[in-house]
Amino acid sequence: MDFSWNAEQQALQGAINEFAQSELNADLTERDRQGGFSTELWRRCGQAGLLGLNAPVEFGGRGCDVLTTVAALEALGYGCRDNGLTFAVAAQLTSVLATVAGFANAAQKERYLRGLCSGERIGCYAITEPETGSDAYNLRTTAVKAEGGYILNGRKLFITFSPVADFAIIFAMTNPRAGKWGLSIFFVDRGTPGIAFSPVMEKMGLRTVPMGEITLTDCFLPAENLLGREGSGASIFNDSQEWERACIMAPALGAMARQLETCIRFARERQAFGQSIGKFQAISHRIAEMKLRLESARLITYQAAWRKQSGQAAMLDAALANLAISESFVASSLDAVRIHGARGYVTEYEVERELRDAIGGPIYGGTSDIQRNIVARSLGL
Repeated sequence: MDFSWNAEQQALQGAINEFAQSELNADLTERDRQGGFSTELWRRCGQAGLLGLNAPVEFGGRGCDVLTTVAALEALGYGCRDNGLTFAVAAQLTSVLATVAGFANAAQKERYLRGLCSGERIGCYAITEPETGSDAYNLRTTAVKAEGGYILNGRKLFITFSPVADFAIIFAMTNPRAGKWGLSIFFVDRGTPGIAFSPVMEKMGLRTVPMGEITLTDCFLPAENLLGREGSGASIFNDSQEWERACIMAPALGAMARQLETCIRFARERQAFGQSIGKFQAISHRIAEMKLRLESARLITYQAAWRKQSGQAAMLDAALANLAISESFVASSLDAVRIHGARGYVTEYEVERELRDAIGGPIYGGTSDIQRNIVARSLGL
C-alpha cells in the first residue's frame, strides 16, 4: 500500500487548505457562541467543489475516489478551524451523498445530487430514534403499504442537519417481523404533509452544525420515493457505514495536525523558570504523544479508505479508523488545554473549543463501544 499523494491530490489539498483558511474562519468564536449555521459558508463550500467530492462528474461532482476524499477532508480540517462545519461537510458526503450516488435510481439522482453538490440543497440521514441509537436495526418507525405508496409513522432523534434540511433520508420498517431485512429507505422532502422538523438542539460542541429531530405522522409517500428495493435498507446502511466510519473523522486528522503545530509553537515561545516550557519533560512528552496519536490514526484511516476503494470488506478497518481518530482527538485536545494552562481554558485562545468539539467523536457514527464490538466480532469473539 502506497499512501503517498500524487501531484493532483497534493494540488487539491493545497487548494482546499488555502480556500478554507481564507474563506471559512471568519467570526468563528461568535458563531460558535451563538450556535449559528451559515448557509453562506455552506454555499461557498459548494462553489469550491467540496460538497461533491465523491459524486459523479455528470451530476456536478468531482468523482473522487475514497482515498482522495479522505485527503481532501484532511486538508479541510487543517485549514478550517470550524470543526462543526468540517464535520457537517464530512457527514453530508459520507452518509447523504454516498447513499444517493451509490443506490438512488436515475430520476432520484437527477432530483437530489446536483443540488447537494452545489450546496443549494441539504439532506439529512435519519436512522437514530429515541430508543434505538446504537441498536440501529430495532427501529420503531414504520412504513405501511398503501395504495400508490407508503404511510410512515415514527420519530427520529439527534439528526444532523434536520432543522435546515431540504429533504431527509428516512429509515423505516416495512416488515418488522423480518428484522433488519425488513428495513427500507425513503426520500422525504421538507413540506411533505405529515413530516415535521424540530428546532435546533443545543450541544456541548460542534455548535455550528444544527441537530434536531423529525416526526412522521401518517406521512404518505408515493412508491417512487423508495430508495433501492424494499427490504434493502440494511445492505445500504452497511455500505454507508463503511463510508462514514472510514472518512467522517478525516477532518479531525487535519485539526490534530494544526493543533500539534500550535502546541509546539506555544511550547517553544512560553517561558517558565528561565526556559521554554517545551524543555520540561511533562510538556515534551505530551507533545510526543500527540504526534504518535496523529500518525497512528492517519495510517489506520488511510488503510480503511484503501480497502473501501479496493472493493474489499472494510467494516473492521472503518471501525478501527473511527475509534482511533475519535479517541485520539479527545486525548490530544485535552493535552492541548493542559499545555496551554489557563490560556487553554479561556475562549480567547481557541483551544478549549476543540476539546468541546472532540467530545462528540466517540458518540456519533456509532459509539466507541460499538466500534470495539465490531472489531471484536470481526476477530471471531
